[in-house]
Amino acid sequence: MHERARRLAELSDQVFDTLIVGGGITGAGIARDAAMRGLSVALIDKSDFASGTSSRSSRLIHGGVRYLEHGFLHLVFEASAERRRLLRLAPHLVHPLAFTWPVYEGQRLSLWKLRAGLALYDLLSLFRNVQRHRRLSAAAVLAAEPRLLSERLRGGVRYFDASTNDARLTLANVIDAHHHGAVVANHVSYVGGSRAPSGVHAARVEDALLGAKFEIRARVLVNAAGPWSDAVRLLEGGRVASRIHGSKGAHVAVPRDRVGNRDAITIVHPRDGRVMFALPAGAHAIIGTTDSFTDASPDDVRANEADVAYLLEAGNAFFPEARLSRDDVVSAWAGIRPLMPTTGSSVSASREHAIERGPGTVTITGGKLTTYRVMASQVVDAAQDILRMPRKRAVTGTSPLPGGDATMSEGREIEVGLPYKLGAIPYAVEHEFACTLGDLLIRRVPVAFETRDNGRAAARRVADVVAPLLHWDAAARERELARYDAEVARIFAIDP
Repeated sequence: MHERARRLAELSDQVFDTLIVGGGITGAGIARDAAMRGLSVALIDKSDFASGTSSRSSRLIHGGVRYLEHGFLHLVFEASAERRRLLRLAPHLVHPLAFTWPVYEGQRLSLWKLRAGLALYDLLSLFRNVQRHRRLSAAAVLAAEPRLLSERLRGGVRYFDASTNDARLTLANVIDAHHHGAVVANHVSYVGGSRAPSGVHAARVEDALLGAKFEIRARVLVNAAGPWSDAVRLLEGGRVASRIHGSKGAHVAVPRDRVGNRDAITIVHPRDGRVMFALPAGAHAIIGTTDSFTDASPDDVRANEADVAYLLEAGNAFFPEARLSRDDVVSAWAGIRPLMPTTGSSVSASREHAIERGPGTVTITGGKLTTYRVMASQVVDAAQDILRMPRKRAVTGTSPLPGGDATMSEGREIEVGLPYKLGAIPYAVEHEFACTLGDLLIRRVPVAFETRDNGRAAARRVADVVAPLLHWDAAARERELARYDAEVARIFAIDP
C-alpha cells in the first residue's frame, strides 16, 4: 500500500493536462494514448479498473457481424480493422476464435442471406481476417459441432472473430499508461469540482478505501465513466438531459461438458430471433447475451431469473442433450452498455460513440470494447485542441500492449480444477494495482466467474497470502472478507 500512498500524493501535488474519470476500457485507453503523446495524465476510478461493463462483456473482439443487418457498415469496417490490429499488438490477450453459425429451416436468416452477409463481412475486413468464411453442409456442421441440434439443419457457415480477457485487456492499458508516466489510482471517487477562471479544474475526490478527501487539479476533465457518465455530468454541476440509454447484457456460465461446444456457436434465439452466442471459456460455456433497455443503476445491475431462463432456453434449443436447468448455472452476471439515445429497440441502437466538448471538458459516450483504441485517440485529439497543443500522432496502433496473463505463475492452485495459481496474487498486488479481494478474484483472476460460490472459499485462502502485503491485521482481514462477500453478492446474485 506504500506505492498506492505515493501515487495518491502525486495526484494532489501537480496540475495535470488531463484528469480522466473512469477506469474502464475507454478511460484506460485514453490514459495510455495521452501519456504516450507526452501529456501529464491522471486516471481514477471509484472502484477497480474494469470493475463495471469492462469486466462483464461477452469477451469478444469482433467485427460485429450482427451489426450488418442494421446497416452499421462503417462500424463493422472500423471494428474489423481494430480486431486485426489487436490480434497483432496483444497476442497474449486477444486470440483468434472460430465460430460456427448453424442455419435451420424456418429461421429468419436463410443460408443464402447469411452467406451474403458474411461475404460483405470479409470485404469490410479487406479480406484480412484470420480466415475467410466458408459454407458448411449440414453434415459438416455436425462434424464440427456434433452436439448441435440436427433436426431441420440446412447447413451453416464457419467464420472467425477473436476472444479476449476483457478485464486484463483493460488492465494492460492502465499498466502501460502508468509506464508512460500517467498517475493511476483505483478506488478513488470523483465527488464534484469547479473550474477556476484560469481554466484549471479543481476536482474533489475521495479515497474509497481510507476515506481521505483531496483535490486533483487538471486543465481538461475527461468524462469516460461509461454508464455512470450522466452521474459525473451532474457532479460537474451540469443540469442536462440524460445522454445515456443503458442496455442490459446478461450472461450465464454453465459446465462446458454439458453443452459440448468445441468452438464458438452463433445462435438465433428461438423466441425472438436475437443473435447471440455460446462461447468456450475453459471448463465452462458462456451463453449470452440479452439486450434490453434498463433504468437499473450501473452499481446494482444483475442478471435476474427471467434473464437466466431466456439464456438457458437458447442453450437447450440448440444443444438438446444438454438439458440445462437452473441448477447448472455456475455464475450469472450482467453489465450495462452505455448506448447513445435512440427511438428504436436496444438491439437496433447504434454501437457507435459520440464525443462532446464543454468548457475544459470532454465526454465520450457509446462505443464498444473492440473499438476502444479509436475512441481514445479521438478523445485525446479533442483534449489537445482544448489545451491548444499541436496534435501528435497516436502511436497506440503500432505499440504492443505489455505483459500477459500472470495467472499461470508457479505455485498451488487458488481453486482446485482452475488454472490460476496463488503465486499470481502477490504479483497482482505489487504490479497490477490490486487493493482488495474483489480486485484479485473478480478481475485479476476470474475465480468469481468460474466457481459456484463466486470465490468465497478461495477468498479466505487468498486473504492469508495478501494480508502481510496489504498490512491487514486480523480485524482488517475480516472486514475485507466481508467486503468481498458484499461485492460478489452485488455482481452475481440473481434477482427474482
